[in-house]
Amino acid sequence: MPLALDRVIHERVRLAIVSALAVHPSLSFNELKALLETSDGNVSVHARKLEDAGYITCTKGYEGRVPRTEYRLAPAGRLALEQYLAHMEALIRRVGGN
Repeated sequence: MPLALDRVIHERVRLAIVSALAVHPSLSFNELKALLETSDGNVSVHARKLEDAGYITCTKGYEGRVPRTEYRLAPAGRLALEQYLAHMEALIRRVGGN
């Protein structure tokens, strides 16, 4: 197995975003920020990288007069997460001798 990990989701905040969206149909910007206990800038920058990679989708709209940004996990993001988890499990088995 090659040792190269998916660098897009290997970063802590990006992995947390993809993981959160894997178990929620969608999350707003503020919901993600609260869930991850991070700053506006962190959510914004890392979500943009995931969006650019095609791993998540972003929809902007309004809830009343308040802007609302909503994120969803794209099929490519779900596949990337599954591959990442399989890679980590294989790595753990390998170093654990099982």
